[in-house]
Amino acid sequence: MEPKAHHILIGLFTVVTVAAILLFALWLGDPEGNRDYTWYEIGFRQRVSGLSEGSAVQYSGIEVGDVVELTLDPEDPSHVLALVRVYEDITVREDTRASLALANITGAMTIQFSGGKPGSTVLEGGSRSNPTYIQAEPSPFSALMSSSESLFQRADDFLTNANSFLSKENVEALTATLENLRVASDALVAERDNLNQALVTVYDAAARAEETFGRYEDLGNYLNQLLEEEGRPMFASARKAAESLAQATTRIDTLVADNEGSVSQGLQSLGELAPVVHELRATLHNLRLLTQRLEEDPGKALLGQDPIQEVAP
Repeated sequence: MEPKAHHILIGLFTVVTVAAILLFALWLGDPEGNRDYTWYEIGFRQRVSGLSEGSAVQYSGIEVGDVVELTLDPEDPSHVLALVRVYEDITVREDTRASLALANITGAMTIQFSGGKPGSTVLEGGSRSNPTYIQAEPSPFSALMSSSESLFQRADDFLTNANSFLSKENVEALTATLENLRVASDALVAERDNLNQALVTVYDAAARAEETFGRYEDLGNYLNQLLEEEGRPMFASARKAAESLAQATTRIDTLVADNEGSVSQGLQSLGELAPVVHELRATLHNLRLLTQRLEEDPGKALLGQDPIQEVAP
């Protein structure tokens, strides 16, 4: 009897142990203790790489549910629909925002709820067949991931262009250019004393030019002052003289107009006196010659040995 009872105890212990293990496994499989859920459908307009069924749903970093299903909108394949379940006691409001967040360095993603002011309206969840829709906001990380392909493409294009630029011909041309620059720099170093002297000369010339410009400026100021002090009275006097000349010209024109007949007769008389004046001029010339000869040789002039030549009238 004793061996048989021993085997019964061993079998009973084994059954209890297996049952305990099964209960522990069931407890691990349902750590929430059969909590109730409410259902939401999150819409994404960007890629959701890294998000999968079973990914966590977090609210301010605390896990409040998980992703149950990922589908594409039949009418718009670029629209991703994520069916999630959230603990029923978690309050989701109308201003609550949903976005993708990086879970770890492996690239796994989670759905992150954030925001929701205490005074805003509560967004009631739905059932699995009729979930409440929430439009997700694009996250900076998702935008970075979506633009990474174009970034890498640009980097590849840049490297390709760089390889083309660094071809054998371009390398040789660049080497020749650098060599020319080296030769030019060596020449400049060799001529640095002359360059320093030239720079000193230029500096002296600039100083002299500045001094000359200063003198010209002083001269301009002096001329401006002279014009202010002397020019205006002179211009006033010239203006008065011009006005007086204009008045005198007007008077002369009036006088000539009033005595036009007398002036004409006087001019005619002057024309008649012209031959008389010519004769008188010839006579005076002969008298001057006679006087000159009397002064030089009176005897010869009086005896008539050298007759005086008359000037033709």
